[in-house]
Order: sequence, then C-alpha cells, then structure tokens
Amino acid sequence: MKQLLVVAAALVDADNRVLIARRPPGKALAGLWEFPGGKPEAGETPEAALVRELAEELGIAVKPACLAPLTFVSHAYDDFHLLMPLYVCRRWEGFVAPREGQALKWVMARQLWDYPMPPADAPLIQPLIMLLG
Repeated sequence: MKQLLVVAAALVDADNRVLIARRPPGKALAGLWEFPGGKPEAGETPEAALVRELAEELGIAVKPACLAPLTFVSHAYDDFHLLMPLYVCRRWEGFVAPREGQALKWVMARQLWDYPMPPADAPLIQPLIMLLG
C-alpha cells in the first residue's frame, strides 16, 4: 500500500480559536473541514512544507521555529496509508485569507466536533481540546 505524508497546522488565534478550511468542490473529500497543510515536495522537510503550504493556501508567513509539533495520525484509507503530523502555530505574519477557493472558519477546539472532517483529521481534535481547553 502506498504511504503518503501530509503535514497540517492548527493555527491558533489570540482568542484560542483554531482555523479550519473546507475542502472546495472538485477535490477529494470535498465539503469536509480540515486543518490547513499539504504534501511535502521532494527533499522538503515537513516544517518547510508547512511554511510553504500556509503561504500558498492562506497568504501568511510562518517561521519554522513557530511550529510546535503536537501529535500525529496514522490512518489507512482504501488505496493509501496516511501519516499526518499536526503542528500548533500561534504566530504568523499577514492576514489569513482563502487563496484556493476554500471556506475558512475560526472555531473553539471543543466546537471542532461539530464540523464533518476526513477520517484522518478527527483523531487530532482531542489533543487540541486538551491543549486549548
């Protein structure tokens, strides 16, 4: 089975809310909510990939030192196995804006259960609740 590494970020604002993005139509798992991030390119570290993806998807600049690893998920889909580390980020430059047609929403960690997410993202919620309350 093919293995896939995807990195994700829990951006946390001054009010302790977490940013989630809705997958746009035409993408796999369209309509579900997820943590921003993406796949590393060849030779790219997970942190560098996340810095790049956050700039591309949200128009913000993040320094690798501002990414704190929190947890990860290992999930088997039908045709691949996903490994996804989740980093928490509380500091960035710029204003978060959707740059790829996705809807964005800031929610309290406990409210994340109210948003349908891909099966691999759901196990990341409880560690966020434990961290943020």
